[in-house]
Amino acid sequence: MVTRRTVVGGLGASGLVALTPTRAMDSAILRRQIPSSSETLPVIGLGTSRTFNVESEAKQLAPLLEVVQTFFDQGGTLIDSSPMYGRAEAVTGDLLSRARGSGDVFAATKVWIEGAAEGKAQMQESINLMGVETMDLMQIHNLRDWQVQLKTLRRWKDEGKIRYIGITTSRASQYDAFAKVMASEPLDFVQLNYSMGEREAEQVLLPMAQDKGIATLINRPYMRGVMFSRVKDKALPDWAAEIDASSWGQFFLKFILGHPAVTCIIPATSKAHHMADNMAGGYGLVPDQAMRQRMLEYVAA
Repeated sequence: MVTRRTVVGGLGASGLVALTPTRAMDSAILRRQIPSSSETLPVIGLGTSRTFNVESEAKQLAPLLEVVQTFFDQGGTLIDSSPMYGRAEAVTGDLLSRARGSGDVFAATKVWIEGAAEGKAQMQESINLMGVETMDLMQIHNLRDWQVQLKTLRRWKDEGKIRYIGITTSRASQYDAFAKVMASEPLDFVQLNYSMGEREAEQVLLPMAQDKGIATLINRPYMRGVMFSRVKDKALPDWAAEIDASSWGQFFLKFILGHPAVTCIIPATSKAHHMADNMAGGYGLVPDQAMRQRMLEYVAA
């Protein structure tokens, strides 16, 4: 099975990959504005799906603490979780209590339950588990019971319990329903899947987010590793240096950042060297449309 580890390992042996952001010493990570406010976010965040669903034991937490510390050291702030991710929220809270720089965290999670009372209880538990006084972003996970939960989100935002509200999806089969909510409801954020291999969001959702002034979080940027399998027999092109990409991971992230509607990408990882590589994708130049087309053609060839 081809994974990111085997692809990166092979490139590293030939000197074609840098696992740390070489521009970090003389530049800052790129930031983009949340349209509903004047606040900006670093363009690379950290997801916790699957990777943070571990027991709170020293042996399992140690590598994840290294991931989170690398994230903060390289300029990251937004960490995204969900009650759907098992123990991820509790683990995130534990790691935030230990990591240097975690005071700058932009904490995001989701409500994933039916019923108003149940939603309130779940959201309060998420706030407690992640160890934050105010949740920066609360999202309705995969539109579950969205009409009911959105009422609570608005009320809690007005009361200052949460700062921003949004909805999420990770599958194209939900896009029609997702677009209807985007069109009819005032939202600060939408989270959706988008990558070189899953480009359906370009048709309606990303243009709508741009037109309506909604920030976007991008999940599945590597299609859970599928993108690395697609380039297993390809060398990273020399011209990737024109957009400051020195690895396939950075190449894939830069393509996504080339879309003007993208605010922040949230790849998940349990390895610090992958975290450093992800963060490097947020430094330097971003491809224009002509370069993005060239990137697509190279990967597809």
